[in-house]
Amino acid sequence: MVFTTKSLKGQHHELADPFYQLNVLQQPSSHGDQFPAFAARLREHDLFPLTPTGTTILQVNVGKMCNQTCKHCHVDAGPDRKEIMTRETMQLCLDALLHAPQITTVDLTGGAPEMNPDFRWFVEELSKLGRQVIVRCNLTIILANKKYHSLPEFFKEHGVHVISSLPYFMASRTDAQRGDGVFDKSIKALQMLNAVGYGKEGSSFQLDLVYNPSGAFLPSSQKSLEGEFKRRLKSGYNIEFNNLFCITNLPVSRYLDYLMQSGNYESYMHKLIEAFNPAAAAGVMCRNTVSVGWDGYLYDCDFNQMLDLKVAQSAPQHIKDFSLEELDARQIILNQHCYGCTAGAGSSCGGETVK
Repeated sequence: MVFTTKSLKGQHHELADPFYQLNVLQQPSSHGDQFPAFAARLREHDLFPLTPTGTTILQVNVGKMCNQTCKHCHVDAGPDRKEIMTRETMQLCLDALLHAPQITTVDLTGGAPEMNPDFRWFVEELSKLGRQVIVRCNLTIILANKKYHSLPEFFKEHGVHVISSLPYFMASRTDAQRGDGVFDKSIKALQMLNAVGYGKEGSSFQLDLVYNPSGAFLPSSQKSLEGEFKRRLKSGYNIEFNNLFCITNLPVSRYLDYLMQSGNYESYMHKLIEAFNPAAAAGVMCRNTVSVGWDGYLYDCDFNQMLDLKVAQSAPQHIKDFSLEELDARQIILNQHCYGCTAGAGSSCGGETVK
């Protein structure tokens, strides 16, 4: 069974407070020296202020409810989270898209986005607008209840691009991060997606997997890991997929809690800082993406959303006031967690940013 522990919010944990998390990120090291400010590193490479290059993706968090309570979840999602986007707020997103043809992709995330009662309606309406829809599917949701068993067919009907997290191609490491039995259910769900054409050679139905490390280390080369994942999943389970995205864990929410509890916080921050790559910084996802919270507030990225760092005051704060022109003229809000997206080959919702 999947993890049934409460979310940090459900535990009334101090790290459930975004302000407390930001305070932790601003603290000096145990030696008394300050970690170099992320904004200062950008200045060294003439990248400050960081500004959008043109918004083409609207990432929408439709709720924090999830059927899993994964150990490293930066959303602090779980079955006990009740924050859910209403149909009215979804309609505001649709209204905004009508006036923003430059936004060609809508990236739906959660929690488990499929648990929102208006999820299928929203996908259908987005498809009518001609937008490419991405769904961040945790795979086990497909098997969680009979009403979700038809999701592969629904995704196919609407040409949804499915991106699914699979921590590893072995049960032990996957279950350690996501809960007992998650690997086997994930494999079954992937086989169901393959059965309707997802991830198959020559198919137009895109199935990508996401890997993020299970410990306090940075991901290996995306290309080499992708090759290994493809070989192991094909030989062991006859599963095919298109791409593997490697995403660096950011020191936010439950992953920050893990780092602090395991005594790895300072060493991990040093790893991120030492791996800073200006080329990765130039290609961070916040430059072409706007993130919408479950309640309609606007953020530069999903991580800023979880830290309650809304877009700059010069730009609209809520989807009801959406203006792409004003949003594209904003300065992006930065903090120390941003080092995670600029380490090594970079990290975004689409994997490495430096090829």
